Amino acid sequence: MSQDAAPRPLRADAARNRQRILDAATAAFDVQGTDASLEDVAKAAGVGVGTLYRHFPTRLDLIEAVYRSNVEAFAAQADELLERLPAGEALDEWVMGFVGYVIRKKGMASALKAGLGPEAAEIMSQSRATLQGAAGRLVVAAQAAGAIRTDLEPPDLMRAVSGVCLAGVESMDRERTERVLRLLLDGLRWSAPTPA
Repeated sequence: MSQDAAPRPLRADAARNRQRILDAATAAFDVQGTDASLEDVAKAAGVGVGTLYRHFPTRLDLIEAVYRSNVEAFAAQADELLERLPAGEALDEWVMGFVGYVIRKKGMASALKAGLGPEAAEIMSQSRATLQGAAGRLVVAAQAAGAIRTDLEPPDLMRAVSGVCLAGVESMDRERTERVLRLLLDGLRWSAPTPA
């Protein structure tokens, strides 16, 4: 089969098993880090360890899949928040959720960089683009609603929020990190146009 050919879609039961493994691995990595027992992950997912290895032949394959899944899930939250909250509140909630997202992905990012070397840069680049797209949708909606200043660009938001969160993870001070993020969000509202 050509390398360019798309992989065959999984059968419904196989797709369910794969998602259960990803969910169980996410929970295990959150608590135990990326060295969590894969046998325990399989057990928590309700599958045999052979099924886990059929989907993810190596630990690194599983870490990469969980990392990508977490990025997609966090980006999707932007659209979910915009559907149920005013745009300014949606932006606030997504930004405040970034702390937990960074804590969750930090160990996985380190493992990918160590295991994949230069190939990890492409994964990180795709992740940044996905998150910047989500941030862009939130920023545009919040600006259109008059909730934040109009000179903010999505890359500015991502750089500021990522920097604050990474510094917070290093210092292990989540409370102060969230306080700084709230100050940042207050700054975004300064000089915002009055909504019509």
